[in-house]
Amino acid sequence: MPDAAAPSLSQRLALGCATVFGIGRLRPGPGTWASVAAGVVAWLAIALLPTSLVTVVLLAGVVVTTLLGLVSAPAAMRHFASGDPGPVVIDEVAGTWLAIALVPAATLTAAPLVGVLVGVLLFRVFDIAKPWPVSWFERLPGAVGIMADDLAAGAVAGILAAALLH
Repeated sequence: MPDAAAPSLSQRLALGCATVFGIGRLRPGPGTWASVAAGVVAWLAIALLPTSLVTVVLLAGVVVTTLLGLVSAPAAMRHFASGDPGPVVIDEVAGTWLAIALVPAATLTAAPLVGVLVGVLLFRVFDIAKPWPVSWFERLPGAVGIMADDLAAGAVAGILAAALLH
């Protein structure tokens, strides 16, 4: 249940960040919507950037979204009165970009849509199923747990994508 008081500007900014500007409010499957949006952004980066920069830019995006998630998730947790609110999807963006960043650069260059789709799909499988070790990270407290399980799912998905597409 949201707070009764109107959120301050800093709270609105934090909620906007945590929900990726409202994508987390889309239904059904806000995490899937966020992963698709992250995949589109990654595909655009692949199309517009030199091959040598794609992985670096995606990994920088992972770092930035992770930091933003760690800062913004606590406000969203308070606002939605939940330990892991469904509308918080910045973690899905970070995990999706990590999965795609681990896809071999040759694949991203030769078949960018294939690389992005495999990264997004495998990330969603591991994020939803939460097999070990992903499930272990989910048990971490607060914003760290929100971000860590999706980063773990992204790493596992990216490693599997790299093996499949190499």
